Amino acid sequence: MPQVQTARGPVDPADLGQVLMHEHVFVLTPDVQQNYPAEWGSEDDRVADAVQRLTSLAALGVSTIVDPTVVGLGRYVPRIERIAQQVELNIVVATGLYTYGDVPFHFHYRGPALDAMLGQSVPDPMVDMFVGDITDGIAGTSVKAGMLKCAIDHQGLTPGVERVMRAVAKAHLQTGTPITVHTHPGSQQGLAVQRVLEEEGVDPSRVVLGHSGDSTDADHLSALAEAGFVLGMDRFGINLDTTFEARADIVVELCRRGFAGSMVLSQDASCYIDWIDPSIMPFLPQWNYEHIHTEVLPYLLEHGVTQEQVDTMLVDVPRRVLAG
Repeated sequence: MPQVQTARGPVDPADLGQVLMHEHVFVLTPDVQQNYPAEWGSEDDRVADAVQRLTSLAALGVSTIVDPTVVGLGRYVPRIERIAQQVELNIVVATGLYTYGDVPFHFHYRGPALDAMLGQSVPDPMVDMFVGDITDGIAGTSVKAGMLKCAIDHQGLTPGVERVMRAVAKAHLQTGTPITVHTHPGSQQGLAVQRVLEEEGVDPSRVVLGHSGDSTDADHLSALAEAGFVLGMDRFGINLDTTFEARADIVVELCRRGFAGSMVLSQDASCYIDWIDPSIMPFLPQWNYEHIHTEVLPYLLEHGVTQEQVDTMLVDVPRRVLAG
């Protein structure tokens, strides 16, 4: 069985333990942070805060988190490497690109964007960038990516989104690295992911459809699980447009239907995210790294989910996805 790459080096899949498959350490807007650094404040203080929060998470029994922070979300791996050296927690970092619409300007006149101009098919440089992050390391560090990431939201399969998704698929086929996709289940964008990745030849069992738990449409989610995809029930605590009970009850229902082996659990939390005014955070009191263990799991167990099914979602399915 292959090893899983983490910010502290490769790990045997048997040592992954309980895994939260979608947690960020920091989500940032680099241009803003570089030019208006006052809100960020002290780098040492931010790192120390992250170490404390992740140490508390590890104390609950979590051994591994997957941090799908990529280009477009403020990835800075040297900082993650520094934090990883101070916590007893595996951090799987990701490569890929996050956009709901167009690709960044850097790619506008590179790769396939030049096909019409040059009259020939031009390889997408994103593929080599992603593969390099997986095989060689990221940004001059020894840290190698253990996950690929792309996104599609309610805007649908825009040309930019499709270009990134196909580049991620090609990098997956070259390296075997699993894929996580930010999706918008309310508009059933998982079906677009299914079509594109099937065209590229990707095995759906290596793909996590992130944020599937935003939906309570059990039939739609069951169909995606039956197609082989892994459902990311991974926004526990984000209850502005839904409720704690709705997020938990759809997991209960899918477990009742026999799909515990097709789900992973997480919170999409972070130590700091600059997308949100800090004054909003008190309205999201459950949005933190510890919510699943302190509130979600007790609710699931009280409503018919078995401990074996919990272990499947937290241990077995993540290990299968990450290790192949």
